[in-house]
Amino acid sequence: MSLLSGVTSPADLRKIPPADLPLLADEIRAFLIDAVTRTGGHLGPNLGVVELTIALHRVFDSPYDRIVWDTGHQSYVHKLLTGRQDFSKLRTRGGLSGYPSRAESEHDLVENSHASTALSYADGLAKAAQLLGQYDRQTVAVIGDGALTGGLAWEALNNIAEARDRPLVIVVNDNERSYARTIGGLANHLATLRTTRGYERFLALGKEALQRTPLVGQPIFDALHGAKKGFKDAFAPQGMFEDLGLKYLGPIDGHDLGAVEQALRQARGFGGPVIVHCLTVKGRGYRPAEQDEADRFHAVNPIDPYTCLPISPSGGASWTSVFGEEMVALGAERPDVVAITAAMLQPVGLGSFAKAHPERTFDVGIAEQHAVTSAAGLATGGLHPVVAVYATFLNRAFDQVLMDVALHRLGVTFVLDRAGVTGPDGASHNGMWDMSILQVVPGLRLAAPRDADQLRAQLREAVDVADAPTVVRFPKGNIGPAVPAVDRVGGVDVLLRTGELPEILLVAVGSTAAAVLDAARLLLAEGFTATVVDPRWVKPVDPALPALAAAHRLVVTVEDNGRTGGVGAAVAQALQDADVDVPVRVLGLPQEFLGHAARGEILEEAGLTGTGVAAQTAAFAKNLLPTRGANQRHAG
Repeated sequence: MSLLSGVTSPADLRKIPPADLPLLADEIRAFLIDAVTRTGGHLGPNLGVVELTIALHRVFDSPYDRIVWDTGHQSYVHKLLTGRQDFSKLRTRGGLSGYPSRAESEHDLVENSHASTALSYADGLAKAAQLLGQYDRQTVAVIGDGALTGGLAWEALNNIAEARDRPLVIVVNDNERSYARTIGGLANHLATLRTTRGYERFLALGKEALQRTPLVGQPIFDALHGAKKGFKDAFAPQGMFEDLGLKYLGPIDGHDLGAVEQALRQARGFGGPVIVHCLTVKGRGYRPAEQDEADRFHAVNPIDPYTCLPISPSGGASWTSVFGEEMVALGAERPDVVAITAAMLQPVGLGSFAKAHPERTFDVGIAEQHAVTSAAGLATGGLHPVVAVYATFLNRAFDQVLMDVALHRLGVTFVLDRAGVTGPDGASHNGMWDMSILQVVPGLRLAAPRDADQLRAQLREAVDVADAPTVVRFPKGNIGPAVPAVDRVGGVDVLLRTGELPEILLVAVGSTAAAVLDAARLLLAEGFTATVVDPRWVKPVDPALPALAAAHRLVVTVEDNGRTGGVGAAVAQALQDADVDVPVRVLGLPQEFLGHAARGEILEEAGLTGTGVAAQTAAFAKNLLPTRGANQRHAG
């Protein structure tokens, strides 16, 4: 029997002799490479934390001692050591989450999949333990060096350092990377620490030499020891942490089990806040990952573990790649266009733009708030910034969009990748909030392209706006075939009319267009005629839309966004303001935290496929249109 199969809890791990732990680490890496290449998932980060996670669970008594992961994509080894070794359905419905999950295990305290939050959680947990008199209870935050680029982490450090007698262990998992290589001043500081390991050794050798010197040796050593901070700054500049009041241990080889375990035991016994700085290698033990300079196999789709070729070849161009190509073209035409992202240069498609225009590309680290306000400064300075992030991460910078960009009527374009349902990453990554949150921002204009041609066109329309923020949002995955318009009314594209006097106006938002067109054809088979329109710009509502609605008996809006406060609600309000008395029904995502599953499964469950939209619309029509065929008009 393998060592790993015998570990069903951290208690089992602590029974394994230290001499056998390297073999366990090898088994874990082999398991991860085999399992994650089959299902897809975050491979590189987890290969890098094998020894670190083993040491954590040998030193700390989870779940009584609380371990918080930042971000949670590095928790696969933690799952294995806490009794979850069935990875066959990882990140699919009914299988393990790709992040810590309270529903899975008592060892998972925080479902942490947005970066830079663990230290604030840990601060609160440590305060709670102290107030409740749980003096033997330890709090541990494992934070990647990439997550330390987020401002929230430094707000937390400032507070953690306030109570020097409150136990809290901060493990910095320093692999020089978030998605790609970590950038910024903090990264440079950690790099200095990585390369200056000799301070304690220097001091020990100096003490030995000076104490052998008669008469003057001891006084000189005492004077030097009194100048300890100066020596630390010169030989191992961890002073930044110690100036905050945080004890610093390291840097430590994060793949040396004995060294990591010893450092963690020291930290556990300190009685106050301690930083344990561990140097790890992302993708450790899997040569293709170690040699991948882009992101060390940060996240992979199912691949052959030997050739690293995809199991299922791509079905065509992705939304992200089309955006990336158009950005390169725009950059060549317009020297005022600059690009900003938050530690996701390649995932959001800006890699080619960065190669063509490195001086006009700014990766700010995991710092979405800074990205937005820095963009406001760039716009004020006469440039047109394009801020590209995942839709779910713009949530973190809402105040900056509202008060720093919109209030000043600045021309900043936000490009939201992975809008709508993403699926396998679960609730935190579904981009289902943006069209609701952004509805309240005065002056902001929001586009939802339906195909590649519209993405290119609407991106160009967005960067032509100089006096207001603009947003272009699109989903994850491959882009479908072009969806041509048969007419345009105002700024609204008419995609299909299934009768001379259609009864139902179907408003298709963005990538829902294909499903809504299918629904219109299915409705015709049931005797309902319809007009399908794409508003293109969904905020503000085009004045042509209420006029179109007045020529129909029912309006149904379809969006891959939460139903509350989204496009459908805005359309209903626009009809009310125009005194158009036509009923509106809104189809969209339920206002819930949706579990991880395939994107198609979630859309089907939400009724956002062609058959789902047709069935719901037919039910609305049967209830609301008792005199079918009369084609009554409701003009304002």
